[in-house]
Amino acid sequence: MGIPDSDTHILGLISDTHGLVRASVHEALKGVELILHAGDVGGDEILEELRLIAPVRAVFGNTDVPGDPALTERIDIEVGGVHLHVSHGHEVGSPTPAKLAERYDADVVVYGHTHQQLVTRIDGRLFVNPGAAGPRRFNLKPSVGRLTLVGGSAEVDIIDIA
Repeated sequence: MGIPDSDTHILGLISDTHGLVRASVHEALKGVELILHAGDVGGDEILEELRLIAPVRAVFGNTDVPGDPALTERIDIEVGGVHLHVSHGHEVGSPTPAKLAERYDADVVVYGHTHQQLVTRIDGRLFVNPGAAGPRRFNLKPSVGRLTLVGGSAEVDIIDIA
């Protein structure tokens, strides 16, 4: 699945669906060219639903079925001159941008696991947790992200989908 050649790329970021795709996800991610799922998917039917929006690549989280061929341990891709890494984050224990920065050298690191929206930069690198898109937990609002890549730089918008 190739990313088209262009100056601007918009990718959807989603995590921790735990078996639920809200109808509002379709509008929030409308027009993205690829969806990156940062784990705790909750079944192949979730990926099928997301594929109605755009192609999907997904990693497994700590609650996903081990050995699911639709999921991988990590995603490392380059889009528009930007190196992206996606993993669930549980592989570093309780994930923080600092822990992930030590392990991965990508320009943009996308992760989940904590269910908490977070966007921060460390040494010019972007770290994004789009929050949990699935069932509400921990009094956190469900959300997804839209990652815009232009001319080798990356910006992200977090979108509430409650």
